[in-house]
Amino acid sequence: MVGNVKINKRRLEKLMKIVLMEGLGVSDETVQNYAQKLKEQGHEFVIYPKTTDAQEQKERLLDADVAMLANTPLAKEAVNDAAKLQFIDVAFTGVDHLPMEEIKKRGITVSNASGYATQAVAEWCIANMINLLRNMEQTQERCKAGATKDGLIGNLLAGKTVGIIGAGAIGKKVAQLAKAFDCKVIAYSRSQVNCPYIDEQMDLGSLLKEADIVSLHCPLTDATKGMIDADKIALMKESALLINTARGAVVDSNALAKALNEGKIAGAAIDVFEKEPPLALDHPLLHSKNTIVTPHIGFASKESLLMRAEIVFNNLDAWLKGSPVNVIK
Repeated sequence: MVGNVKINKRRLEKLMKIVLMEGLGVSDETVQNYAQKLKEQGHEFVIYPKTTDAQEQKERLLDADVAMLANTPLAKEAVNDAAKLQFIDVAFTGVDHLPMEEIKKRGITVSNASGYATQAVAEWCIANMINLLRNMEQTQERCKAGATKDGLIGNLLAGKTVGIIGAGAIGKKVAQLAKAFDCKVIAYSRSQVNCPYIDEQMDLGSLLKEADIVSLHCPLTDATKGMIDADKIALMKESALLINTARGAVVDSNALAKALNEGKIAGAAIDVFEKEPPLALDHPLLHSKNTIVTPHIGFASKESLLMRAEIVFNNLDAWLKGSPVNVIK
């Protein structure tokens, strides 16, 4: 009789079709372990390979209750045609790749995986500050060519002023690591920042003039799109470095490339672009002087991706229980 009661209760539960729209960068075994728990609860769990084709996305979401994805752009028409869609579980921090206006109109809940890559991105920033300061790319080429370091003596990170633009979790972690290298840390943020690793908060123009290294950590919004343009770059020291792990569109790439090629600033390390790599081979930052470019790898450590998977499946579990977490407002 107890068994019958359990079965009847199960039939009353709302069972969901959950669609994973792309891989999460972890092993199949890891994903299947999470999937098995969902299947044991009676839910349907479907895994698809990554696609940016709007028609394919529409077909995949047509009868889905839940969509899970990372940073693949989600087509507006796919959301509009997904009549049953109630929850989008994003294995990423930003949501500018989602049609948020349509999603909000539909009342669809969105959760993100904020925090999973804080350490990974901060370490990428510090590593590439040092790479630029110590001329690692140029001296490596010299070494491979059987030459010496002559004329390429670098500089220390210690004692430099690091300017943080956007003092959220990642910005604060970069500040903490920079302080470990005996840097002065200054910050620009729209709100008052409470962080023991930030020595001074100031306006954007003052930060750009004072900083030896400018590190971008702000979200992409209407206010920040193209924020670092030719005029802002002109405020920076000729010896200054620019680090961007925020969003590519925060920076005017053409203006930055021009400044680098003309020696108006000393170098840049760029992990994000206006679109996700692969990039067109004529992108200006692929050919500018003293520029380190990577195809959006700042977040991509094995440890971070395992943490991300845990966060997104915890998000899903919380939503299924009626108490969503990490909700994007």
